[in-house]
Amino acid sequence: MAEILLSLTIIGVVAAITLPSLTGNINERTWNTQRKALYARISQAMTLMPALNGFGTLNDTTDTAAETFVTSGLSKVLKLNNICDNEHLSDCGLPEKIISLTGAKKISFPKDVAELNSTLLAPASRWDLPAYAPLNSKAAAFETANGESVAVYYNPLCTGEPSEVVSAYVHTRMCANFIYDLNGSKGPNTAGKDIGFITVLYPTAPVVVAPLPDKNKNFEGYNNNHNLTCRKTFGSEYGVPNHDELLAIFANKDLFDMDSIRTGAAANVASSTKTYIPNAPANQQIWYVNWTTGMRTLRADHATEYFCVKR
Repeated sequence: MAEILLSLTIIGVVAAITLPSLTGNINERTWNTQRKALYARISQAMTLMPALNGFGTLNDTTDTAAETFVTSGLSKVLKLNNICDNEHLSDCGLPEKIISLTGAKKISFPKDVAELNSTLLAPASRWDLPAYAPLNSKAAAFETANGESVAVYYNPLCTGEPSEVVSAYVHTRMCANFIYDLNGSKGPNTAGKDIGFITVLYPTAPVVVAPLPDKNKNFEGYNNNHNLTCRKTFGSEYGVPNHDELLAIFANKDLFDMDSIRTGAAANVASSTKTYIPNAPANQQIWYVNWTTGMRTLRADHATEYFCVKR
């Protein structure tokens, strides 16, 4: 009997140690599958909309542009179960607080663009930003037929094309930004797990990106080694974000608390996208994003910071 009790005790201890890890792995795989499926559905919906700008208007006191985008645009091409205005985001299953990517902070769920990332407002008084400055667009929300809860941050004045080779600010190129909760009102409400983002850039021929940043750290070095470092460190699904994905990460950097995983204080963060510029001092140019202003620009390859993301 003593031997049986001892065996049962050992089995119980082993189960207590391994079960949380096993459950966590199952959750990770489930979230990853669901995240990719949601990305595919939203990507398809965006291609069915003739243009992404022009829904609703921006007004100081009654801004319903995001809600109009959902009701008059998105709901026509994507099956939605519920739509919520800015005052009732929780009615669509969205949490009041989100745990940051590293788990170090609890961040209030952003209810407008300023709370998402105040840099996106691009105040016209800034000499280094475009003259046009969108107002503080309020969020709207919806629930999908598959049970995901999604908030929308919308810019009806978005501009630009995917093929352009010019410097650009994220606030002018971002048409819509979706923050999703794969579990609805359930936990863990953690960035990088059940919480993520999908960003839509450019009003026609939209580019839809959904990079999932790694929570551990970023790296420094020359661009030619970036993707290899990410794959060796985190796995084959990881790589350096391209120039559009990096704009999306910047737009959502406060929600994910990206500054807390930076190893340095470089002005620019590198993407994986390269462009050949004839007669430039260094013909092979790399797209970077300025981590203060959100401006994407071409520069010669040099040692700088970069993130690893899962796709």
